[in-house]
Amino acid sequence: MDAVKLKAEEARVLGALLEKEATTPEYYPLSLNALMNACNQKSSRDPVTALAEDEVRQALHGLERLGFAGAVRGSESRVAKYEHRLAEVFNFRRDESALLCCLMLRGAQTPGELRTRTERIFAFEDTEAVLAGLQKLSVREPALVRQMARQPGSREARWVQLLGGSDESETSAGEAREADIRVSASSSLAARVAQLEEEVARLREQVEVLQTTREIE
Repeated sequence: MDAVKLKAEEARVLGALLEKEATTPEYYPLSLNALMNACNQKSSRDPVTALAEDEVRQALHGLERLGFAGAVRGSESRVAKYEHRLAEVFNFRRDESALLCCLMLRGAQTPGELRTRTERIFAFEDTEAVLAGLQKLSVREPALVRQMARQPGSREARWVQLLGGSDESETSAGEAREADIRVSASSSLAARVAQLEEEVARLREQVEVLQTTREIE
């Protein structure tokens, strides 16, 4: 399928549907009011929003046109209930769905942050498992996530989802390359400092061994 660019409200609604399906299946699919509350909850959201009912309804219309979400088909409930349909569109595995959900609800994050924050949806064994899931999403056609340039002083690079709804997902390739250059220079200096510190520690250890030997003699 062609690349999709969701509006911020659409990404929040889609992320909320993904999350609630996994964390509170007894209340899923969601009524419009429940979905609005899920979008605007203050925990596990960045940024926190205050979407009105009409905004959530319009977001659902946009997602329905894309085939990503819509009202439950054939439901006998007197209140309309809504569900996501990403399984039909992308055939996600549970780990991939968890990662995309968390990225849509909380913005760009490191693999370590994603491992912690997806625990209620999917329990990754370690950070390597998170990276494996991110790599699968990044090589889809079109790519659904990408790794951002690592910021100076950061131990891990952050990842961002590419379905849209986030300023970070619009970062240009040129900006990313410039950031990569800065990070590379910083990393080279840090590596050199670490090497010197290691050499100093080794010399100090040798001196201490010599002093201990002399004291014994």
